[in-house]
This record gives sequence, structure tokens and C-alpha cells, in this order.
Amino acid sequence: MNITTMAKKHIIYKRDNWNMMTAEADGARVIIREISSEWGEDTYIFNSRHEMMNWAGQHFAAQDYIGRDEEYNQIMETFRSI
Repeated sequence: MNITTMAKKHIIYKRDNWNMMTAEADGARVIIREISSEWGEDTYIFNSRHEMMNWAGQHFAAQDYIGRDEEYNQIMETFRSI
């Protein structure tokens, strides 16, 4: 019997079709896809949620969101919910 699992998809943020970040969680493994109109598409693969959260804390530095606290908190809360 072949049992397959479905990865759960999350939208971290989506500004438009060319600027977004999504996550697919399958067990402990998490795949993050970042699409940017400036840089193209990047894919990050994490073997644990702890590893992903460390990356998110560095990638989304709080000092880059001064005056946009609500946006920063929403992004980080989405990461925590994965």
C-alpha cells in the first residue's frame, strides 16, 4: 500500500503575482519559495521548523520594518503557525 502525504501550503505574504513568499510544510521539512520582481525566484529548504525560524529571524530583521510593525508581526506570526 502506497501512502502519500500532502504538503500543507501557507502564504507568508503576497503583494501581487510577482512579489510573494509561500511555504509548503510536509512533516518536519519546510520549503520556502520567494518570488520577487527584482530578484526572480529563490527556494529555501529546511529540515526543521527551528531551522526555518532561525532563517526567518535573520531574513526579516525587525529593524528593516521600523514603522511597519504590523506587517512584520504578521509575517513572523505566519512563520510561527507553520
